[in-house]
Amino acid sequence: MKPSRRLLPLFTLALPLFSCSCEGMKSPPKRPLAPPPEEISAKPGINADFLASDVDVQKWITTFESESREIAAHKEAIVAAMNLKKGQEVADVGSGTGLFLPLLAQSVGVSGKVYALDIAPKFIELLKKRVEQEHLEQVEVRLSKERSVELPALSIDAAFVCDTYHHFEYPQHVLFSLFKAIRPLGSLVVVDFERIPGTSRQWVLEHVRADKRTFVKEIEQAGFVFEDEAKVPGMQENYVLRFRRP
Repeated sequence: MKPSRRLLPLFTLALPLFSCSCEGMKSPPKRPLAPPPEEISAKPGINADFLASDVDVQKWITTFESESREIAAHKEAIVAAMNLKKGQEVADVGSGTGLFLPLLAQSVGVSGKVYALDIAPKFIELLKKRVEQEHLEQVEVRLSKERSVELPALSIDAAFVCDTYHHFEYPQHVLFSLFKAIRPLGSLVVVDFERIPGTSRQWVLEHVRADKRTFVKEIEQAGFVFEDEAKVPGMQENYVLRFRRP
C-alpha cells in the first residue's frame, strides 16, 4: 500500500523541527578519564608547616577553632548548607584539627559515615584521639596524599573541602581522585577565601593563590558541575560553593 501523498509534506516538515529541538540541548560534561600526566605544584611549600615533624598541634587547634575565625563562628550554617541526609557517607578533605567532625557526624547520623582525611601525620594522630574521646563511632580517620584523597571509587555521597582547596598543591590530581570517589549526583562543597585585590586582607592576597572564579573553572575542568553559591548570613571573608558530580 503506497503512502498518501497528502501525508508526505507533514512528515517532511517534522524532520527539521526534530533536529532543531536537539540543537538546543546541552551535552553533559565529559567525565575525566585520567588525571593530568604531569602537574607542577600550584604553590610549592603551602603545606610545609603542617607536614613538619615538630608541628605544634595545640597552636593549630587555637588558630582553627577560635570563634574569631569566620569559618569557625559559622560552622553550623556551613554544614547546614551541605544538605546532608541521614545514612550518607561524606569525606572531610583536609580535616585538620577536626573542627567540623561532630557536626558532620550528627548530620549523617549513626547510620552514616564520615571520612576524616588529612595529609599531615600529626593531624591524623590528633583526629584519632578526638574521635575516640568524643565517641564519634561513624568517623573513620585516614591519611590521604598530596595528589589523592585515597578513597575507593564511588564510596561517598559528598565531599567537604573547607579552607583546604587553596592548599591543594596538585588540584587537578586531587579533584580527579574526588571525582572517582563521589557517587553520581553526589556533591562537592568548597569553602574558601574571597581573594579580591584592594579588598581582601594582605594575608589572604599572599596566602591564597587565586580568586573564586579561577577555582570554579578548575573544578569544572575536572568534570564537576557548578550549582550555586550558598549564602551564609554574616560571612564576609569566605564563600561556600556547591558542585554536583554528574
